[in-house]
Amino acid sequence: MDMRSRKQYLESLLERYLKARKKQKGLLLNEICRNLGQNRKYVIRKLAALASGKIKVVKKRRPYYGRNVQRGLEETWRIFDYPCGQRLRPLIQTELLRLRELGEIKLSVATTAKMLTASPSTIDRLLRFKKQVWKAGRRYRSGNAGLIAKKIPLRMGEWKNVHVGQVDMDLVLHSGGSAAGEFGHTLSTLDVFSQWWEGEIVMGRAQVRIFNAIKEIEKRCPFAWRSMHSDNDNAFINRMLYDYAQAHQREFTRSRPYRKNDNAYAEQKNFTHVRKPLGYLRYDTPAELEIIRDLYRGDMRLFKNFFQPVMKLIHKHRVEGRLHRVYDEPKTPFQRLLESGQLSKEKSEQLQQLYQSLNPAELKRRIDKKLTRLYELYRNKKKNSITVNPYKKQEPSMVTFSMTQQSNFRLPI
Repeated sequence: MDMRSRKQYLESLLERYLKARKKQKGLLLNEICRNLGQNRKYVIRKLAALASGKIKVVKKRRPYYGRNVQRGLEETWRIFDYPCGQRLRPLIQTELLRLRELGEIKLSVATTAKMLTASPSTIDRLLRFKKQVWKAGRRYRSGNAGLIAKKIPLRMGEWKNVHVGQVDMDLVLHSGGSAAGEFGHTLSTLDVFSQWWEGEIVMGRAQVRIFNAIKEIEKRCPFAWRSMHSDNDNAFINRMLYDYAQAHQREFTRSRPYRKNDNAYAEQKNFTHVRKPLGYLRYDTPAELEIIRDLYRGDMRLFKNFFQPVMKLIHKHRVEGRLHRVYDEPKTPFQRLLESGQLSKEKSEQLQQLYQSLNPAELKRRIDKKLTRLYELYRNKKKNSITVNPYKKQEPSMVTFSMTQQSNFRLPI
């Protein structure tokens, strides 16, 4: 029972105690002492204080090490590269007076004397809050937003009043178990209204290459772009793309840092349209990137947009602690575009003619064939014969192969 609960308990029994006779008061005191585990005289004093309306104020002891000592320790701790209290104390003993003489730290005589007598545990206690702030800054430091990022407004939560042409963008890395060197990056774009997806593979993450890939995807889209939304990656948040959006009078927004749900639609397609077919392997050769580029610009693009129905969330509500979601009728991005009424008659006819010319079974066979060829290229570029699961995240490169070896696995043919 905490202090607040004990006080409430005594207040509830106060009236009975004041009205009781001497023998009844003794029985009541016995019950209180048994329930609270407190001394009888202490309980009598507490009840008397509650009856008189006086609450005893416990005076706190004046701290010996004040704010000046704490500031001096923080400055010394910073100068000596953030050591622990056990390592900082001998440095204070030998170097503090020299730092005062050199003018590196300004302390009074009294503050200096207190710092010289502080124990390692006292030093750690006085620096506890500063250490927490320092560790949090090292772990979550993202740097201040640049001038371009400050000009780009944040968009949070779900899209509202969605129209065709509002596009989410994201990058998917094909680095395998090591982020060293250059490797392929998939630029994934998604129209939020129709769920029409487009992808492009880029070697590295140079801003010029990403910008050219965005323009290439925009040319392939059967609709005009109204707005762009991305995360805080420097590949998107830069002067080049910002000026392009301004010149074409296109809204450009970004997500909050460390808030993936602000870009949830694109994040979902990163798995179903990129990770699921390509896996988590490292693709860093021209031949591999050429196969992926051919997939994105041809068979996979057509198969996903014309023959893969998508269910969109209408609303969700909680019933007895369980979340219930209600979705609309499954429709392909192609069907949603036609039903939107936001395409020109010419563009709608072109999409319908393209749809009539497609064979989904043939598209699937070509996709599987290219994926098998991609996996063979990946295996052949290694010096040793290896067998890995492309759909499992790769271990870091410093782990030996005997620890990461998997059973024989092949992509579907």
